[in-house]
Amino acid sequence: MTAGFLLIVIAALLLFGPNKLPELGRAVGRTFREFKNATQDIVDDHDQSEAKKPEAAAASTPTPQPDKADHRRLPE
Repeated sequence: MTAGFLLIVIAALLLFGPNKLPELGRAVGRTFREFKNATQDIVDDHDQSEAKKPEAAAASTPTPQPDKADHRRLPE
């Protein structure tokens, strides 16, 4: 495990150089932080919508309508 990590670090140093690595690390960190915040917002929105569903379902249940056939008359 540590040998693989060491190999990745050496490859990154060779590809990007020691001056670019801190900049790349910050960019990756910002990307992960934004992704985490976005997924947390989605989870929070989903939880809030699930909490409101029972109330909305109870409020939106239609009231029984009287049968309209009772009010119609056949022509004589």
